[in-house]
Amino acid sequence: MFLAPARRPGLAVIVALALLAAAPAAAPRTAARTGAQTAAQTAAQTAAQAGQKPFEPRVGQAGKDVVWVPTPQVLVDKMLDMANVTATDFVIDLGSGDGRTVITAARRGARALGVEFNPDMVALSRKNAAEAGVGDRATFSQADLFETDLTRATVITMFLLPDINLKLRPKLLDLKPGTRVVSNSFTMGDWSADERETVDDCQSYCTALLWIVPARVQGTWRLGDQTLTLNQEYQMLTGTLGSQAITGQMKGEAITFTAGDTTYTGTVRGATMDGTRTGGATWRATR
Repeated sequence: MFLAPARRPGLAVIVALALLAAAPAAAPRTAARTGAQTAAQTAAQTAAQAGQKPFEPRVGQAGKDVVWVPTPQVLVDKMLDMANVTATDFVIDLGSGDGRTVITAARRGARALGVEFNPDMVALSRKNAAEAGVGDRATFSQADLFETDLTRATVITMFLLPDINLKLRPKLLDLKPGTRVVSNSFTMGDWSADERETVDDCQSYCTALLWIVPARVQGTWRLGDQTLTLNQEYQMLTGTLGSQAITGQMKGEAITFTAGDTTYTGTVRGATMDGTRTGGATWRATR
């Protein structure tokens, strides 16, 4: 959950707004919370004895690639809603900051991992997760997001800069088809978002963008006695079916394309795809 350092105008205003708009949701009272509070008190006492103040994150504090500005909780909720996060998901939050996205996902029953370079923020996130009673499902790694294995994820969340998104884009496109990627505010260059929503009751950085990693279908297929040729740019499709031009779109492993007056919908399974077409008849194509 980050914002650009001094590269965007009005940073002081953004930081002030973020302080008002982005406070984390309150954690429920649990035994884990009591234990975490005791640990926090002990740490604070130790720091005081050593003449040091306990770590407190500051909006705008420097990071490895960017400075820290937290995603407003209302947008965290929207991002996870758009990704349809459930207890079956494994969520990875890139640049997890104070842990709020990971903790919110864990409260929905998902397993979630926060990747954060700042060790103080990692320690704070672990304390926050324990206080929220989700320490068993919400974990945090002090690591470089570019070097992190993302292949376990069914959902990726992030609040990073456009240039960092672009560096990550090839790695994201290599993930399993159907993996959901959600970004706070910033785009993926010419990879258009599948969905975009803006929330109310939010003062800055209030738009969520969703991408669904598409299956790769470019090439030549055989559909009945016709040749299906597909050209693919991210999730968008063009090509021909026999002599007819087609346009279409991927959404994970789901495919839809139209040739003339006929629309084909189906599912891609490796070298095979099948489904139904206008009128209800079934179809099947193979490489």
